[in-house]
Amino acid sequence: MFRTVGDQPSLFESVLPQELLRLPDELARIDALLDDPAFFAPFVPYFDPRIGRPSTPMETYLRLMFLKFRYRLGYESLCREVSDSITWRRFCRIPLDGSVPHPTTLMKLTTRCGPAAVDGLNEALLAKATEAKMLRTNKLRADTTVVPSNVSYPTDSGLLAKAIRRISATGKRIQAAGGATRTTVRDRSRAAGKRAHAIGFKLRSRSAAGRDEALAAVRRTTFGAGRPGRDRRHRCRTAADQRETSSAPGTRHRRPLDLVTATRQIAAQTRQRLAGQTPDGATRRVSLHDPDARPIAKGRLSKPVEFGHKAQLVEGDDGVIVDHNVERGNPADAPQLAPAVDRIRTRVGRPPRTVTADRCYGEKAVEDDLHDLGVRNVVIPRKGKPSAGRRAEEHRPAFRRTIRWHKGVDGRISALKRGYGWDRTRIDSTEGAKIWIGHGVLAHNLVKISTLAA
Repeated sequence: MFRTVGDQPSLFESVLPQELLRLPDELARIDALLDDPAFFAPFVPYFDPRIGRPSTPMETYLRLMFLKFRYRLGYESLCREVSDSITWRRFCRIPLDGSVPHPTTLMKLTTRCGPAAVDGLNEALLAKATEAKMLRTNKLRADTTVVPSNVSYPTDSGLLAKAIRRISATGKRIQAAGGATRTTVRDRSRAAGKRAHAIGFKLRSRSAAGRDEALAAVRRTTFGAGRPGRDRRHRCRTAADQRETSSAPGTRHRRPLDLVTATRQIAAQTRQRLAGQTPDGATRRVSLHDPDARPIAKGRLSKPVEFGHKAQLVEGDDGVIVDHNVERGNPADAPQLAPAVDRIRTRVGRPPRTVTADRCYGEKAVEDDLHDLGVRNVVIPRKGKPSAGRRAEEHRPAFRRTIRWHKGVDGRISALKRGYGWDRTRIDSTEGAKIWIGHGVLAHNLVKISTLAA
């Protein structure tokens, strides 16, 4: 059953001193901004209005998620801090004698509603700011960045070792539950771990003379690591099939089979590397638990290749993020700019006067699309070697001044990574990354818009 507001404060709370009931300035502004029924509408399709157990009040959920992304807290630490703080209880509309939602409840609500609900929240906030005439979109600057997935640096040998360890554990759990009694499952995780460590030791060889010998040893060790993986994969597939055939009709157990499929894909790309070929980055598997994570090269010296999803943000001249989107893999930057500007024009009701971006967007087709949308000034350096006329255009003082203003978007991305969770998404898959990134944008815009309204 869908609930929007929680229980009323008790009589005991009404007699507390005002010093205990007063919220800090920032939380008071956010509380007033979120006190709008428009923020409940995105959650309506995911709950029945009358049937079922009462849900967590949406006003409480919204404020809890703001605190989580504003102060970079985990679900457990968030619930613990809210339980111990009278101020945060008041902000989250939780009575002093009431119970804070369980961390798993917040996790399930976040994944149940999905990215559509988060997009609806961001749209409601931007619509509220537009109605109050606080959203300035005369000048827009756009850029892309990589939001890493929650994975360590992947290697073929390391992924195979993890797959063997997880397959062995899965087989033991299936047998502990009473299934696959005829299948013998041997734990080869220690042997696979030793092979992975041996590969890492060989790769750390610094002598140039021993480099070829080290690479040959790595190939032999990696080939040996694949053999127990094939054996474990076959036995886990047999155990999963026996468990599925012995269970009740209508029940499905897909997780062991998904693990077998992932292991088969990792083994195939390992054989491809041993054959001297480089797997395609658009389809390469870099994680067992996140199938959508992809290797993305952005040219950073500290991190030449990152593993995750590409996100684009468009920022207005008042610091509010007026549009963002998340893509799987590493698509081209240029085709994403015009649709983003079109969404902003539809939301605000008028096109921006100036749009600027870096050289990755520098194509004539992009400028033509933006001019067709009504943008007067498109300030984007062109790719390749420019002509004499184009070079003179890019050296104008106004052009160079706008490009210098565009450099500030790097600071905005850095602030999102340091303060609002863009440094690593903690929810798997592209849909999970959209949820995580959307909540970070919502928390950032709430702080920014509430400051502008003060």
